[in-house]
Amino acid sequence: MTTLVLGAGVIGLATAYALQKGGQDVHIVERLKGPGLATSFGNAGGLCPGFAGPWAAPGMVGKAIKWMVAPSAPLKIRPRLDPAQWTWLLKFARECDAGRSAANKRAMQAIAHYSQDQLAGLMEDTGLTFDHGKGGVLQTFRSEESWRAGQRAASVLESLGISHRLVPPHEIAQIEPALAGSSAQFTGALLLPDDQTGDCAAFCQAMASWLEERGVGFSFGTDVLSIEMVSNRFAALRTSQGPITGERLVLTAGPFANKLLAPLGLGQPIYPVKGYSLTYTLDDDLNGPRSSVMDEDSKLMFTRLGNRVRVGGVAELAGFDTQLRAAQIDAIRAETETLFPTLGGASEPSAWCGFRPMTPDGRARIGASPGMGGLWLNLGHGSNGWTQAAGAGQLIADLVTGRKPAIDPHPYQPN
Repeated sequence: MTTLVLGAGVIGLATAYALQKGGQDVHIVERLKGPGLATSFGNAGGLCPGFAGPWAAPGMVGKAIKWMVAPSAPLKIRPRLDPAQWTWLLKFARECDAGRSAANKRAMQAIAHYSQDQLAGLMEDTGLTFDHGKGGVLQTFRSEESWRAGQRAASVLESLGISHRLVPPHEIAQIEPALAGSSAQFTGALLLPDDQTGDCAAFCQAMASWLEERGVGFSFGTDVLSIEMVSNRFAALRTSQGPITGERLVLTAGPFANKLLAPLGLGQPIYPVKGYSLTYTLDDDLNGPRSSVMDEDSKLMFTRLGNRVRVGGVAELAGFDTQLRAAQIDAIRAETETLFPTLGGASEPSAWCGFRPMTPDGRARIGASPGMGGLWLNLGHGSNGWTQAAGAGQLIADLVTGRKPAIDPHPYQPN
């Protein structure tokens, strides 16, 4: 019998890869016309286990309130008459407790570093190309407050045994020469040499082709109307193209999952947090970052993807609002040209927005759906979906097929 995977973003494709490798007959169902066209399409491009950690941290509630009145803040809450938004925010505030935040960070670090190892094996197995880079990530700081936070982060990385180096201001341009022309005044930086980069959308396209060549089925352009259960066990997907049956279902629908789970009483604490990105195409005479720079004060990541530079960031809590707000776009462009002035001479960047499936504690929900046979979840990866995809895919495949996972699955249980 077939294992259905609902969603052809990076999480769904990584899940399908691990299931197929484990001997399962797999069929992927996707509402859009191709793979990687939603949340996976325009993300910042960082494969960054060193940065894995929850947004909910001590002091974040105060910052969020302050940013509400700023027109182009990195985190923007747009209040709505939406119980889901307010419930999520209350849970988020609770997770800002120091003890909870530390436990969440440990859980996120575990799956992120496991995923880095799994991605290496996947690449060796498949030979996929997706503008992959191993140049590390440089986190820059432009205030004394953010520099002190970077030093605290370095202490956490030290305790976890993660390779890193604190960098004084005068060495920053030696590591990232494109910052030499920046008008920004840096207070320091944190280098994560083992972090990587890659084009998530290109990975999705290549992975889908690879899977299809090996017998994985695809139903693109197929809207799923409901999940049909019989005697509390998965039976079929009711879709715009008719019923699709399988022995089991792995739900990897990201921020859209609750539309299907809520009618079953299985809603998860996931809220769509909108992120923005700009993609610049470099001419031969323009310089961009050699790898990736994460600017802590603007919360923007600048990533080299072949002859392009992807600039990603911003977090808006406004439901499924697809508006590309001019204030946010203008702020991203201004910060980009402050840090990398040569990009001001590049061709007009393409703008994009998508929805991160965020949980209040930052942890993904991976495992069996409580009380429902044959229904499995791989959801809620937030801004770490690209980083965690290969590991999350292998973890859910191990659970589905009854193999003992290489990491403890308990921190990610859906219940």
